[in-house]
Formats: sequence, structure tokens, C-alpha cells
Amino acid sequence: MGQGAEPRRVQAHDGELGAAVARAQQGDEAAFAVAYRIVQPALLGYLRGIVGDDAEDVASDAWLEIARDLGRFKGDGAGFRGWTATIARHRALDHLRRQRVRPRSSALEQDVLELPGPQSTHEQALEAMSTEHALELVRGLPRDQAEAVLLRVVVGLDGPAAARVLGKRPGAVRTAAYRGLKRLAGQLGAESVTDDAPRTLGEST
Repeated sequence: MGQGAEPRRVQAHDGELGAAVARAQQGDEAAFAVAYRIVQPALLGYLRGIVGDDAEDVASDAWLEIARDLGRFKGDGAGFRGWTATIARHRALDHLRRQRVRPRSSALEQDVLELPGPQSTHEQALEAMSTEHALELVRGLPRDQAEAVLLRVVVGLDGPAAARVLGKRPGAVRTAAYRGLKRLAGQLGAESVTDDAPRTLGEST
């Protein structure tokens, strides 16, 4: 409870987004463009964390599907963000299957997660999350943690919405997001000290 992971700057647009989506469903192309402008930056950040440099292509495929199926969507602005993230995730996973790219993971990561880290570094990780560098670090997380962090922090979904996108229980997503942020905080804090000593992760001030 209360890790403050929801980016209010994303959610602040939900009223405007919901109204734009409703108009777009009535055939208003300008309203669809408004919805696209609100959602695309976060969606692209999410996809960059999964497929890297191919994010633009995957996003294009996702938006084609979003436009095609828009009439079937029912919900508000927050619901639309979750729905578009689900579609983008399916396109990203299809892309990864085609590329036969396996998520990078190792036994070391489990050890690092058990190290204590100061709570304040979570906020530093959140602040840096919008940068390309942070997204590259996210790609190094185990898949479940990377997706939980991206959906909660970059896309701005709440726990239940992120859980629906991933097809998991909210508690599992919350835990994965916490562990991912803890690892990121350790990496961001330790990077200036060393690249070769994972044992120091989480010990930064």
C-alpha cells in the first residue's frame, strides 16, 4: 500500500481521454487523434521497455488494431489506457516470438532482490523512469517485473488494471512492481560506483 507509483500526470488526462474516445467511437477522427496524443507517449515507453528499438513499429501495429476495434471498447479514460496496453502487449509478444528473443534473466537477479534498499531510492527510480536509459535498465529485469513496472509507472495503470492486462492477481503484480523498482533503484544508485559488483546494488544512499 502507498508506494506512490501512480503517475498523476498520466491520470490527470483521463477525463479528457474518456470524452475523446466517446467522440471517436461516433466517428470523430479529430477526437481519435486527441486520444492518440494522450495515450501514445506512455504506450511507446511501455513498448520500448519490452521490444526496444522496434517499439515504433509495434505501436503502429497496435494502433491499427485499436482503430479497427474501437467500436467494441466500453469504458472510461483509465479503461482505455488499460485496453490499449493489452493490445500493445499482445503485439509486442507476437513480435518477440517472431524474433525469438528471450527475456534476459539470471539467477543473480533473485539474490540482488533480497538485498535491503533505502525506501527513498524508489522515488529516484520513478523520477528517472521516463528516460531512455531507465527503459534500457527495465529491459534487463525479469519479464514479470519489467512489465509490472512499465504498466504501473509508465502507462499509469493502477494495480487491478495492470493485473488485468497481465492476466495475473493484483497482489502478484504489486509484488513484481515492488521488486522491479527495488532492483532499478539499486542499479541507478550503484551505477556510478561499479559495473562489475552486483553485490553493491541496493546499498547506495
